[in-house]
Amino acid sequence: MTTQQKITAYLQRIGVTGELNLDYKTLCTLQLGHLLHVPYENADIVRDIPISLNVDAIYEKVVTRGRGGYCFELNALFAWLLKSLGFQVVDYMGRFLINETGIPMRRHRIMGVTIAGEMYLADVGVGLVIPRTPILIKPGVVSHQNGEQWKLETDPFYGYILCELKEGGWRQLYSFTEEVQAEIDYVMPSFYCEKHPDSIFRAGDKIHIFTENGRKSVAGREVKLFSPSGVEVIVPQTDAEYHELLKLHFGICL
Repeated sequence: MTTQQKITAYLQRIGVTGELNLDYKTLCTLQLGHLLHVPYENADIVRDIPISLNVDAIYEKVVTRGRGGYCFELNALFAWLLKSLGFQVVDYMGRFLINETGIPMRRHRIMGVTIAGEMYLADVGVGLVIPRTPILIKPGVVSHQNGEQWKLETDPFYGYILCELKEGGWRQLYSFTEEVQAEIDYVMPSFYCEKHPDSIFRAGDKIHIFTENGRKSVAGREVKLFSPSGVEVIVPQTDAEYHELLKLHFGICL
């Protein structure tokens, strides 16, 4: 398969059609399409199925087999797509700050995309609510998206901190610095997430996908469907029922 054929199949996977340009509008379309069609999921880690960070293997998993992945897979593949289309991309590493009391380890892959002299934070690899479209990497600039508000703060140690307006205050989601990462830099943190007994990724299924007006998620085996009208919670009673829910709501066939 040629690179162009792979790009075409990838775009079909994320529901993107029409003219693509190297501009912010196209970048937004690509990121939103990814979040709406490709689930964040750790099902392979939970089931001790080895994770590969090779982009061809990730492509086969996500595009060919219709699965999802976590940040070291999804953001690696998305970065490949952007670079293949001609976008200027640099890869970064971040630290999740939610519910942390000490200094957390670097274990989150993200990217910066430069367009017309401005750099934007792009991320399709978080199993939580995140910006649906890339935000400008500039402190204090508030981005309004789908009823949510996001901005970046700065800290002498943590660098940039992504913050969400939550219940009247700014909640810190994760931080990152502008130290450019090579592919080899993601091997150790991904291996920790995949194999270490303390890794939260081994504790149970964590699955998430956005919808046009909400999102769907799985924590353990409890399926939650978020919409403007509220939250519907589904607790499957059997493995077969659980697998059917994963297929129906996330397109995941285990």
